[in-house]
Amino acid sequence: MKGFSQSYGILFFLFSFAFLACKDENKTIVKTNPIEFKNEGELRIYKAKTDSIVVQFDIEIAETPYETETGLMYRKSMLPNRGMLFIFPDVKMHSFYMKNTEIALDIVFLDENLKIASFQKNAEPFNENGLSSQVPIKYVLELNAGLAEKFLLEVKDSIAFTRQ
Repeated sequence: MKGFSQSYGILFFLFSFAFLACKDENKTIVKTNPIEFKNEGELRIYKAKTDSIVVQFDIEIAETPYETETGLMYRKSMLPNRGMLFIFPDVKMHSFYMKNTEIALDIVFLDENLKIASFQKNAEPFNENGLSSQVPIKYVLELNAGLAEKFLLEVKDSIAFTRQ
């Protein structure tokens, strides 16, 4: 029985040492550079009823798998005249979440004809719940929260964009 308790004592000591050693490793701080906005184009939003331009934004375009997965994550802010346009290779239901996203956003889901199909207004920062497009879409426009309401955007309004 004595050997049994000594074995537990040695195991306890080793696990404690390993835990403390790992704990010190976790104190390493990794500094990252802030992610800068890359102006990759211009986007205009048109009212469906009048075909008039409502507003224009400078946009960053997310098209590659990495870009569409990270989107606006890790950014502290975004100027009000900027947005991010996601372009998907297919038309289907898409879902977004706000993991590692510090900015409250309006998420505008657009069909393959560049018409607004649905919204997710005021998406909450860091919320990891899925935000579904509700219908099949090909594009998504992310804007600062409150802009969809400010510009009275509606389903069937449309966008046009140019690349730089």
